[in-house]
Amino acid sequence: MTAADNDTPEPATGISAVNEEIVRTLARLLGETNLTEIEIEHGGLRVRVARQVTAVHAVAAPVQAAAPAASAVPGVYAVADGPMDPSKHPGVVTSPMVGTAYMAPEPEARPFVDVGTQVKAGETVLIIEAMKTMNQIPAPRSGTVTQILVEDGQPVEFGEPLMIIE
Repeated sequence: MTAADNDTPEPATGISAVNEEIVRTLARLLGETNLTEIEIEHGGLRVRVARQVTAVHAVAAPVQAAAPAASAVPGVYAVADGPMDPSKHPGVVTSPMVGTAYMAPEPEARPFVDVGTQVKAGETVLIIEAMKTMNQIPAPRSGTVTQILVEDGQPVEFGEPLMIIE
């Protein structure tokens, strides 16, 4: 039986040996993780997929800010409408490394924290796997977890907001 008789093509060499499905999978992973570039190497074959990000610069007219409204309750302040950037929040917990965030010590286990959980400074709030090493991420301060900004198994970048502790 020759290669012409077989429906399966013989393996190609060089650049044509790159499986189209690998490239599509890497491109899909770029979109899901908001990364701009990913590269893998296997068996001496290196595949790099990158996307160009175009920055949009908008110029807005200056807006006169109104003075914050006084509250009748001491210690309670009016909050501006609109979403706040979590990275600017004083209680943000950021990722100290690139890796994969896990909310529990093992699959099917109870998560370290949920929204509303009271934590103490130094208590583990999640794990980030980096280079096959599980790194416990401690709470930088005591307080209540008010937001969890990542999902279990989600890739995270250095400095990415993970959760808010108030």
